[in-house]
Amino acid sequence: MTVLYEDNHIIIVNKTASEIVQGDKTGDTPLSDTVKQYLKEKYHKPGNVFIGVAHRLDRPVSGLVVFAKTSKALTRLNDMFKDNKVKKTYWAIVKNVPSHQPEGTLTHYLTRNESQNKSYAYDTEKPSSKKAILHYRLIGKSQNYFLLEIDLQTGRHHQIRCQLAKMGCPIKGDLKYGAPRSNPDGSICLHARRISFTHPVSGQFIDIEAPVPSGNLWNGFELFQ
Repeated sequence: MTVLYEDNHIIIVNKTASEIVQGDKTGDTPLSDTVKQYLKEKYHKPGNVFIGVAHRLDRPVSGLVVFAKTSKALTRLNDMFKDNKVKKTYWAIVKNVPSHQPEGTLTHYLTRNESQNKSYAYDTEKPSSKKAILHYRLIGKSQNYFLLEIDLQTGRHHQIRCQLAKMGCPIKGDLKYGAPRSNPDGSICLHARRISFTHPVSGQFIDIEAPVPSGNLWNGFELFQ
């Protein structure tokens, strides 16, 4: 975890692929607790420290996570995420170049299988499905892979993973959605790269970009102009 922005009401961190945002059945220490401890030590706070979780990233995904430091900020952030007033941009490494075109908009209808913890994408509306929209753009290539930039228009369960797989471009390391092999560290090559929004309390415009994970894989791309 690296802190990229902090003020009195919010804190934005760059999550590693191994961290979970909130506690789950694994019992592993969640990122929310790590942030609490960081604030407790930094400000020498006695007792409990308030941290509100406004959104989540899947555990194998790296990148930006916004936490609220006050209840006022949390209530407003929750509404902003629900109303799609937070712009989120992701980078994804894929093996296959998009067959349709290097840039486009994907619209699918997603259904979620709770027991499998997996979503399925359909071209037409299905019972209990939710409309999912994203815009993708091919922005780079390396010797073996392609780099896509994704702007999310909706926030559905495993949306990017599911929709890219439906397009024939499963994310590197994402066995659940069709990648042939896992990554050695258990990550998938999806990174929450950038987030921008109007601050829920001050009204200031916030625009934060997260460095990509270290190593040759993420840093070996020739980026297009």
